[in-house]
Amino acid sequence: MISSSSCTFLSNSGLGGPSNNFSGAQRRVSGPFRVCCMAPPSNRTGGGDRNGSIVMEVETKATPLKEIRSDSAVADVDDNEISAGGPQDVYGEDRATEDHFVTPWSVSVASGYTLLRDPHFNKGLAFSEKERDAHYLRGLLPPTVIPQETQVKKMIQHIRQYQVPLQKYMAMMDLQERNERLFYKLLIDHVEELLPVVYTPTVGEACQKYGDIFMRPQGLYISLKEKGKILEVLRNWPEKNIQVIVVTDGERILGLGDLGCQGMGIPVGKLSLYTALGGVRPSACLPITIDVGTNNEKLLNDELYIGLKQRRATGQEYAELMHEFMSAVKTTYGEKVLIQFEDFANHNAFDLLEKYRSTHLVFNDDIQGTASVVLAGLVAALKLVGGNLADHKFLFLGAGEAGTGIAELIALEISKQTNAPLEEVRKKIWLVDSKGLIVSSRKETLQHFKKPWAHEHEPVKKLVDAVNQIKPTVLIGTSGQGRTFTKEVIEAMSSINEKPIILSLSNPTSQSECTAEEAYTWSQGRAIFASGSPFPPVEYEGKVFVPGQANNAYIFPGFGLGLIMSGTIRVHDDLLLAASEALAAEVTQENFDKGLIFPPFTNIRKISAHIAAKVAAKAYELGLATRLPQPKNLAEFAESCMYTPAYRSYR
Repeated sequence: MISSSSCTFLSNSGLGGPSNNFSGAQRRVSGPFRVCCMAPPSNRTGGGDRNGSIVMEVETKATPLKEIRSDSAVADVDDNEISAGGPQDVYGEDRATEDHFVTPWSVSVASGYTLLRDPHFNKGLAFSEKERDAHYLRGLLPPTVIPQETQVKKMIQHIRQYQVPLQKYMAMMDLQERNERLFYKLLIDHVEELLPVVYTPTVGEACQKYGDIFMRPQGLYISLKEKGKILEVLRNWPEKNIQVIVVTDGERILGLGDLGCQGMGIPVGKLSLYTALGGVRPSACLPITIDVGTNNEKLLNDELYIGLKQRRATGQEYAELMHEFMSAVKTTYGEKVLIQFEDFANHNAFDLLEKYRSTHLVFNDDIQGTASVVLAGLVAALKLVGGNLADHKFLFLGAGEAGTGIAELIALEISKQTNAPLEEVRKKIWLVDSKGLIVSSRKETLQHFKKPWAHEHEPVKKLVDAVNQIKPTVLIGTSGQGRTFTKEVIEAMSSINEKPIILSLSNPTSQSECTAEEAYTWSQGRAIFASGSPFPPVEYEGKVFVPGQANNAYIFPGFGLGLIMSGTIRVHDDLLLAASEALAAEVTQENFDKGLIFPPFTNIRKISAHIAAKVAAKAYELGLATRLPQPKNLAEFAESCMYTPAYRSYR
């Protein structure tokens, strides 16, 4: 029997067989556990309908148990963090503990059929003969034992048999739900091939059809129905040691517009990359969609739509829900949880970032992440075109959160390098929106985030006229409007510059301002080109050009890891500059020879570790880091903190 007042176990509890009897005496095992007594409904805030039962969470750290006292309400474990103050190793996933055997316990001892259905611990045919005996798997698996490396070969062949990208996406998501470690091992080993499948551009199509392909929930859905109960909703999530949250309200998914609740594909995809590319443990990642309705008529009339079928909430109702969410997150997960805003519409994205950047650890990937990766590409491109950033003139097509975010970070970097006032530096940067060139005569009607870019100039409607009059050396597209970098525009850039820098950044591929082939062909092979979505190599007059991808995945996984491992409590602009400089330093001469201004993704985990180290170093320098003492070698420490998906051996 179990006593709800003392939370102690009588002998032969059945959780692990006769040898698992607990007594008041101290016991030591290599897989520590936590015994929590859940209060009955009447004792809980909000009075939810829950059973007053024991929950047993097993934390497979190689750490001795504390003494379990029969009179204590909670028998806890030593929650010390890993060496030098890195992120908590909740599931024993660190490389440092790979050689230790672990027990596959989550809520109870996972064995037999249940173990094969638990994606956190399932290894499929990789279970050893000894493990099959110990965990009642005999007969539940074919007799052959196959190592993880062979499983990866089998799975990549399985994925490649699909011709339709969305089918590949669904196969990957199915694998993630069956065998988490194999999913990440496959993604890491074939990152360049599979990144476009789990992320842009395929994730855009997945979001558009999310209601059709929805099989099982991933992440938390917080809708207007949960207003006043968000704290309770967060407590429903099974993992308690969350370090990164990616949240969207689905209003501006990539360049596809309002997809409402179906935007969940974006947080799920982003967090897959946090783990695969940045080494943040999957157990520490939480995808969230805030559902306040949708203004998408097609979705409102779709019987398969999974979200609220109502118009979007705005104004005070929206602000109150978001404030309750932000407060609940901080209450539940603490000061150091990273909240990444993703694909919010302009009018909310800037306001949310400004409102919470001084009270929470917040990061907007569309504003700050995009800016950081583009700045890195520009810094690298200087080695091909010469000069400093201050010597160049920039023209943007698109003045939303991505465009203005990139513009501001470029201005900050130039100001830092030249000690020139920020207001003066901004005059080198021009933006074009749907109404034409942003100039001072339009200032009264501009949104607040566009006003710093309203310079003295006569109005200009067409992009090609702006190119001819401003004479930029760099053309950047963030408009979300496909094929707007026309032949006329690129030829104008090429007539002004020997090596025009052309960045076509809008996602997905259909929304890209121009293709790689168009950029190279219309510039007669002289353009330095990068895009937001991947394009294949282009042959022009006997020379093969490999287009770079200005993918946010270069920055945010390593950036997040740097914040986590240093215990940073706020995001400062200098941290973004540090990340950009770290990424630019990773571009080699071999990459430049191919026309690349970004390194290949094949070495992305090493790149992420270097970015994390630079970000952490800057955080310590600015006094924003809380994990002390500072490790002597931050790059090595970053690598030691990274999750690795190799299978663990079970007792």
